[in-house]
Amino acid sequence: MKQDMIVILDLGSTRNTDIARQIRDMGVYSEIHPHDITPEELKGLENVKGIVLNGGENRIVDGVPVDIDPAIYECGYPLLAIDHPAAKCGRNFKELPNEDALREFVFDVCQAQPNWNMKNFIADQVELIRRQVGERKVLLALSGGVDSSVVAAMLIKAVGKQLVCVHVNHGLMRKHESESVIQVFKNQLHANLIYVDATERFLGKLEGVADPEQKRKIIGSEFIRVFEEEARKLEGIDFLGQGTIYPDIIESGTKTAKMVKSHHNVGGLPEDLKFELVEPLKQLFKDEVRACGVELGLPESMVYRQPFPGPGLGVRCLGAITRDRLEAVRESDAILREEFAKAGLDKKVWQYFTVVPDFKSVGVKNNARCFDYMVIIRAINTVDAMSASVERVDWDVLQRITDRILSEVGNVNRVCFDMSPKPPATIEFE
Repeated sequence: MKQDMIVILDLGSTRNTDIARQIRDMGVYSEIHPHDITPEELKGLENVKGIVLNGGENRIVDGVPVDIDPAIYECGYPLLAIDHPAAKCGRNFKELPNEDALREFVFDVCQAQPNWNMKNFIADQVELIRRQVGERKVLLALSGGVDSSVVAAMLIKAVGKQLVCVHVNHGLMRKHESESVIQVFKNQLHANLIYVDATERFLGKLEGVADPEQKRKIIGSEFIRVFEEEARKLEGIDFLGQGTIYPDIIESGTKTAKMVKSHHNVGGLPEDLKFELVEPLKQLFKDEVRACGVELGLPESMVYRQPFPGPGLGVRCLGAITRDRLEAVRESDAILREEFAKAGLDKKVWQYFTVVPDFKSVGVKNNARCFDYMVIIRAINTVDAMSASVERVDWDVLQRITDRILSEVGNVNRVCFDMSPKPPATIEFE
């Protein structure tokens, strides 16, 4: 069932995503498009029921106010202006400052139907994927993260064994994560999964490297090399599946807003690996991606997986990576996640993890002096990751976590809790 759509034209607002989310929360699909979309491009979109002209403080670009193509006023779509002097619209949302006015526009003026839901979205995407791919094959780098996992489940539903998933274990995964990927995708969903254990290769390249940026570059470039090697072994691959989501596109910059950060997903692949992209999640926000994963039947532990940096535990084993400290990070992180889940904090806290610095401190074990590592716990909450506050974890919970880490994790004699907000600290240590 094709969803009705409200198109939001970006005329310099910083609230494009807020308006888009408000409309989607009403059960009506919405998309953000640039202000200079042509009437032909607009008519090429399916089931457009109305247009929001979303102006704002960035409406002046290089000294000139941006506006839409005048021909769009004559296309026959209902129009609503927000902070934009569009006299022909008849109404100005700024002069009405509540959600009821937007709801009235969407339902009474545009006559849109509230048919935006995950079941319909998945059905539409499956149809589009089958139409795009046909009988050919799709390659996907399956990290085990939320986005790549949901894309994999979607592609399996659409084209089955035509999907080839490559999971690269770089030795910097959290405890049992690679095993979980194999269990879910190979054993439960019967995916065509290639598992590559490149632990020794990655750790060898990282030996003695202490600079965080250098570690990131080595991990990123080596991943690309491993993925490229596996891709070249395969025949008949015409498509590359990617877990691009809507914030990735928005943060990469619009014509009236500066880029926040670039997003590459599996970017940096050699130009001679010529694939056509399949990006079924590119119009979803993160919480919608999770809802999609639930609808597709993925386990909650995978759908609600903690945010995890691309270099994995490599940037939580501070300084030059050693195997004993890497194991200490992995084991302490597993204990933290277990105890947070028992305490009901796994859904409440946005991100929580452990790090192990590259220095030791004196302590006492078994009535003898020891010289071992410390584990630092970080637990923070944030809305947009631009700033973050520290979670006030109950003392009894912290005590249980500390006791378990000190008794179960080798080479550790001290546990600390990071009380630093962002700013001045960042979320990760490296």
